[in-house]
Amino acid sequence: MKLVARLEQSAPIPLAADIACDSGELLALVGPSGSGKSTILRCLAGLHRPAGGSVRCGDETWFDAVRGIDVTPQRRRVGFVFQHYALFPHLSAQANVMLALQHLPARERAAKARHWLARSKLEGLEERRPAELSGGQQQRVAIARALAREPQVLLLDEAFSAVDQVTRRKLLRQLIEMRRSLAIPIVLVTHDLEEAALLADRMTVLHHGRTLQTAPPDEVLARPASALVARLTDQPNIFFGQVVEQLPASDTTLIDWLGKPLQANHHPKAAVGDRVCWVVPEAGVILVRDHQTDRENTFAATVSERLAWRGHATVTARVGDGREARLSFAIGSAVAQRRGIVPGACIALQLQKAAICLLPVDPLGGRQFGP
Repeated sequence: MKLVARLEQSAPIPLAADIACDSGELLALVGPSGSGKSTILRCLAGLHRPAGGSVRCGDETWFDAVRGIDVTPQRRRVGFVFQHYALFPHLSAQANVMLALQHLPARERAAKARHWLARSKLEGLEERRPAELSGGQQQRVAIARALAREPQVLLLDEAFSAVDQVTRRKLLRQLIEMRRSLAIPIVLVTHDLEEAALLADRMTVLHHGRTLQTAPPDEVLARPASALVARLTDQPNIFFGQVVEQLPASDTTLIDWLGKPLQANHHPKAAVGDRVCWVVPEAGVILVRDHQTDRENTFAATVSERLAWRGHATVTARVGDGREARLSFAIGSAVAQRRGIVPGACIALQLQKAAICLLPVDPLGGRQFGP
């Protein structure tokens, strides 16, 4: 069963979004506040009617503006988990879940609710009201309620952002475990790129309601479709240069960066003289031993910052003399300590040719290379 949607409207939040999520797949919607992520979920659930477009789930059409079809939320088998739980405070955990079981005979609902609470690791807490549960436990009740509907689609709207970091990690692990038995499309709205990279099979980047790129998270981060996508996905190494030579025989496009040559894989759409944006992921920046700067794409640099966390260090270094830029790269904390990577240290950094991604300068990625 596949969820496919094309959503269009000009107000109150502009939408020009294409959404596709296969059965058993988790699609993450990412983008800044106001980019339409939550509005898209509401359109899929039938809680908001867009001006145009369509929503299909498997063989069912839930919405079609041209044909005048708009299936009510009650008739769309959608499980929806909200950021702030949306539990009824006067009902127990079991009673909250039972509200999603109206499709079952009354005599079966209590046992089924206990089943879903047990799957959510809430055994023994069935009679507690939301105020008697922790934030993580309340979110587990919300997830159990959403799944108890036996939905065709599961929608998660910033579902883990209202809890502390430790609880969040536990909830993420639980979702990863539960996904193995959920053969339905799952659409997750999140502002956390690490969360998206951890959970998602594919990621859709949105800006002002417009779909900019959909691809596996690793591909989006390594090969953003535009400079705007690179910025929206928090890429630290975004720079500009000018194409000075095309060498297809050696699979090379040569760029002038900070007055020095930089080799990238051949990009035939970029013409000599074009000003281009280029991106290199942190993993594509390599610390060179013995300060050897005569290698391909190697630059002398001075460490300006080192941040360590959980055995890893993120290092920022200044490159260039008159025209200065900053490169960011990751390294093990122990290696950084052993190599003396501290602010003020002089180092050599090599930018891997294959990791450099050339992009049009146009911030929306609409204009191609060349005039």
